[in-house]
Amino acid sequence: MNTRQRWDIFCTVVDNYGDIGVCWRLARQLAAEHGLTVRLWVDDLEGFAKLAPQLDPQQDQQQLKHVEIWRWRTPFAETAPAEVVIEAFACHLPETYIATMAAQATKPVWINLEYLSAEDWVEDHHSLASPHPRLPLTKYFYFPGFSLKTGGLIREAGLITARDAFQNNPSAHTEWWRGLGADPAPNTLKVSLFAYPTAPVAPLLQAWSRSTTPIFCALPETPLSAAIAQALNADPIRAGTRIVRGNLTLAGIPFLAQEAYDRLLWACDLNFVRGEDSFVRAQWAAKPLVWQIYPQHDAAHEAKLEAFITRYTPEGRLRAGADELTGLWRAWNGRGDPADAWPAFAAALPDLTTHARHWAVAQSRLPDLAANLVKFSQNPL
Repeated sequence: MNTRQRWDIFCTVVDNYGDIGVCWRLARQLAAEHGLTVRLWVDDLEGFAKLAPQLDPQQDQQQLKHVEIWRWRTPFAETAPAEVVIEAFACHLPETYIATMAAQATKPVWINLEYLSAEDWVEDHHSLASPHPRLPLTKYFYFPGFSLKTGGLIREAGLITARDAFQNNPSAHTEWWRGLGADPAPNTLKVSLFAYPTAPVAPLLQAWSRSTTPIFCALPETPLSAAIAQALNADPIRAGTRIVRGNLTLAGIPFLAQEAYDRLLWACDLNFVRGEDSFVRAQWAAKPLVWQIYPQHDAAHEAKLEAFITRYTPEGRLRAGADELTGLWRAWNGRGDPADAWPAFAAALPDLTTHARHWAVAQSRLPDLAANLVKFSQNPL
């Protein structure tokens, strides 16, 4: 492997968490595990800093975790392109940068990193070439996914070992919760709740308050906090806030950097996640999850949701719990009442917990996204 090879990753911050969350994990892994010189171009360093608190949003150029971080300004300054260029999630490279790419004697490998999807068509379109209509450049569409026919998922070395060490250490759990100032009572169902502000939280919280099993909900500080405060008729929810409604205890916790958020997922019995980055990390947590997919105006997200449900609950892989999972996931995405779907889902949690572990093991046997990208960049044809 040429340790001097340079990679540029371009990312626009859409909602402060999703796109940059994926790109930041990928950039760190490419630098740390593959010896690459990685520049991460980001248009919103303030939003990025939520995930990486050590980042200085006032600096246009800095290095963090062996990654060069550059502010993506408009107009874009003349810059020598890297050997491999990743255009993350169709963010559109600067025209001046594309022109410079075209002028190179040896053209960069140009990869359009697409959004994650379990839809069947992704396997057919993965790594397809798209010649530029005017310039001597070719862009390759690269799809993360859940099979050998796709680019795989982000999974850094040591992730599974670190997860298992944490989950098998009760004292680590105790210290983790105390460090957050949360400290759930014994024999409670521990849930993390991360969702878009449009999530139907009110009926779900009502169902939790009536639960026969005590529920402890850890709520990171996000725009969802305001919607939950309104649903509970409570004061604004911040880190340290604690609200009790029936059998529900809700604890406000800080918004967590990525490494800490991973441990929150590992420490909980059930994780509500959204978008792409937290969705994948919840799968690596090997715990049951409920996914709120990013809503699209043309309802294209519904097909993506159903495609993953089908892949995650195939015949013979999850006989018990498939209907219960499907019911709550659909309701959480606007096609039903979460309060109606919750009791059956809760009853199926033992089966869903077993399946979540099996799913994570199966996915961990596939090559990871960073390794696949490096291999592809060496021979895209």
